[in-house]
Amino acid sequence: MKIAISYAGRNAIAKTFITSLGLLALLTPTQAFAQVIPQPWVSVGGKDGDVTYAVGARALNFGVELGVGTDGATGVDVLRFVRLPVISPYVGLGYYSEDKGVAFSGGVQVGATDNVFVGAGYNSVRGINGQLGIRF
Repeated sequence: MKIAISYAGRNAIAKTFITSLGLLALLTPTQAFAQVIPQPWVSVGGKDGDVTYAVGARALNFGVELGVGTDGATGVDVLRFVRLPVISPYVGLGYYSEDKGVAFSGGVQVGATDNVFVGAGYNSVRGINGQLGIRF
C-alpha cells in the first residue's frame, strides 16, 4: 500500500516539526533558568561567645539572609553575589534590632558537589559563620 502525501501536507509536517523543535529548545532548562530556582542555606556562627544562626536563599546572584545575632538581635541582610566558575564571593548590607543597626557582611560560597555547596562568611552583628546549602 502506497500513501501519497501532497506538497501542502509535507509543508505542514515540516512546519510542525520545526515549531516543535523550537518549543523544545525554549522549554529545556538552561543554566540561566537554574539561577532562578532559589538555593537555600543554613548558617551557624559565633561572636563574643554567643552562637548565631541564619537561613538564606539565593537567586539571580542576589540573596537574602535572615539571622539571629548576639543579644537576641534579629535582622535581614541583602547580599550580592559575583558568580565565578568555582566560587561565588558576596558582599551584603543588613539591618538588625536591639540597637545593633546596620550590618556589613561578606564571604564566599563554593560548590562541594552538583547539589551541595558550603560557605564561610563574616557579618558585623553575627560574627564568623559557616554555611551549608542545597542546589535543586
